[in-house]
Amino acid sequence: MTYARRIASKLGALLLTLFLASLLVFFSRFLVPGDPVRFLLRGRKPSPEAVQAVTEQFGLDLPPWQQYLNWILGIFQGDLGRSLQFRQDVTQVIGDRLPVTLGLVVMAALMIAALGLSAGVIAALHRGGWADRAILVLLTVLGAIPSFVGSIVLISVFAVSLGWFPTFGSGEGFWDTIHHLVLPALALALVFTVLVGKVTRSSMVEQIDREHVEVATSRGLTRAAVIRRHVFRNSIGPIVTVSGVLVAGLLVASTIVEAAFGISGLGSLLVQSVDRLDFPVVQAIVLLVVAAFVVVNALIDLLEPWIDPRAAAGADAR
Repeated sequence: MTYARRIASKLGALLLTLFLASLLVFFSRFLVPGDPVRFLLRGRKPSPEAVQAVTEQFGLDLPPWQQYLNWILGIFQGDLGRSLQFRQDVTQVIGDRLPVTLGLVVMAALMIAALGLSAGVIAALHRGGWADRAILVLLTVLGAIPSFVGSIVLISVFAVSLGWFPTFGSGEGFWDTIHHLVLPALALALVFTVLVGKVTRSSMVEQIDREHVEVATSRGLTRAAVIRRHVFRNSIGPIVTVSGVLVAGLLVASTIVEAAFGISGLGSLLVQSVDRLDFPVVQAIVLLVVAAFVVVNALIDLLEPWIDPRAAAGADAR
């Protein structure tokens, strides 16, 4: 399979996945109990005329297939619909909160990379020793802590007791925002650090036992050079592949962390929109999460020949 055909295949799979996801996201709202019209007219006894007017205004009187067609065509034009609770364009509602969530996810991803890779590398290099056992126990304990529990513990220790970090909001300005997002990002990163750490350790241990590592060592290369060139480099493929799965997980888990720290991001907006039956906002956020997950994993698949040349050789052989 040539690389051009590989790109075409991945692009086709990406578009098909997004299309099927859009169908599922849109039509699932018809299975949810509750009437969005009643929410729009809350606080008063609506007349039949008022119900009809609101229904026509938001296109709720159209057949489901036509509502979907209008929605998907609007997406291609940058129109995600109109929020039922904010009475604003969904694009504007999401755009106001997207930078905070992106900042939180990026900080959490950097922490996951630093902590997870470091823990996995140290454990693999000291396999069977006290450092390896201690790291495995620590990772196991961290993996059993839910995000909301980790948030409460971090707030209690570092915000309330020590007073090092704020407990609420996302701050104003670049450095103040960073200061506010440190604890939420750490709470978000804990569980995913466990996954990256264990995959890194497992992948490196597998490479350490390979024959080419023994050959490199017998040729007089230093241990650092062997680890860098022949162990870690050949281990990076599975690590990057697993990291792609974390994208959707970080975006979904941010709902809990944002609620715990009072951050006005996409996660808290999703919870609020589900509670208030704001279907246009819910559909847009869910589709955004699916798109991010699919696109990142497609990019990882396309970059795999550069990450791990053995994968490209295997593909060419087939």
